Amino acid sequence: MASITACLPPPLLVQGRQKQSLFRTRPKLPFSPLNEKQNCLAIVAKASGESSESSTSLTVFKSVQNVWDSSEDRLGLIGLGFAGIVALWASVNLITAIDKLPIIPNALELIGILFSTWFVYRYLLFKPDREELFQIINKSVSDILGQ
Repeated sequence: MASITACLPPPLLVQGRQKQSLFRTRPKLPFSPLNEKQNCLAIVAKASGESSESSTSLTVFKSVQNVWDSSEDRLGLIGLGFAGIVALWASVNLITAIDKLPIIPNALELIGILFSTWFVYRYLLFKPDREELFQIINKSVSDILGQ
């Protein structure tokens, strides 16, 4: 849930019906945090309903919770999570070491550009190929989740 808080200075506060315009010049007020807090109106606007981000994060959380609850080997899951963190750390260090070599980063960048171009041409450019990509992704997800 998002919220926004605004604190309006005293001349912009609407108190009853005023005959003066809100666009008049403001008198110079001495800067004092205490006076400012006493002479301001706090407006809080909160979003209602569920956004797509919160619903997707809840579904991911629920699926992880279901896997944790249905698992008989929780020690194995903890070990798998630890191994994943170690693998991520090792791969970051490996990429950093490779990036320090003189010519390899340029070659890897060229390979990445060529592969990205091929991927766009193969899977994203035409509608039947996009549908094939969605089928591959859905099949992989269902295989991973065991559905």
